[in-house]
Amino acid sequence: MKKIFDNLSYKVSKETTRQYSTSFSLGIMALSKSLRNPIYAIYGYVRLADEIVDSFHEYDKTKLLLKFKEDTYCALNEGISLNPIMQSFQETVKRFNIDHSLIDQFLSSMEMDLEKIEYNSELYEKYILGSAEVVGLMCLQVFVNGDRKLFEELKPFAMKLGSAFQKINFLRDIKNDYQHLGRSYFPGINMEIFDNQVKTSIEKEIEAEFLIALEGIKKLPTSSRFGVYVAYKYFVSLFKKIKRSPASKILNERIRISNSTKMSLMMTSYVEYKTSFM
Repeated sequence: MKKIFDNLSYKVSKETTRQYSTSFSLGIMALSKSLRNPIYAIYGYVRLADEIVDSFHEYDKTKLLLKFKEDTYCALNEGISLNPIMQSFQETVKRFNIDHSLIDQFLSSMEMDLEKIEYNSELYEKYILGSAEVVGLMCLQVFVNGDRKLFEELKPFAMKLGSAFQKINFLRDIKNDYQHLGRSYFPGINMEIFDNQVKTSIEKEIEAEFLIALEGIKKLPTSSRFGVYVAYKYFVSLFKKIKRSPASKILNERIRISNSTKMSLMMTSYVEYKTSFM
């Protein structure tokens, strides 16, 4: 029965999320049960694409990503894929009527990672839109469950949250991106002279986006509000740790939050949520 394969597919996406991201796993567990599988499916899909461009150095990444892209459209058109992650994703896209243009933009940003690009402001914004903001919009379409009016109302907030998350990832991963992958996303910045002044200017952008995003989180349906707030609190905690670290440190060390701290954050987030959101 196909239902068995569908269940297996969502389990594979769930395990992919657990293996790659403790923080997002905790946030998803704080969602209402009915929303968890679709969000696992979205995360598993985007994680697979990320791995192609970030990790598979011994293989032809261009060929792999092209195959991934072809498989995506084939799955969406035919309503089936033998790749469990692709299967759970296409089921989620169909069930929640996720706009295919969001998928197009995501894949476009993944293609940008195959090239050594000197980012200007326009390309920087394009990359963040496709790699992070549209992923937030995919999740938002699940969270609002077909309520188009609510989706349009919350869309700007979801995009700001995705952008803030991505910029924090850029700072956290700056050592690996620059030294090992030859990437520098921040426009107009010479990585040879990346200093505290440059770092502070990026942090101010993130702080402004977080303030806007939090207002949107408060307007989410109760089924998703706490889960998104947990993810938000994790990234705020990571951001604070990055802010306390000098530029020289993040250039040479990946800043992390321990699993025990993540668990503690979830508990404190629940208290804050009950106090401020209910």
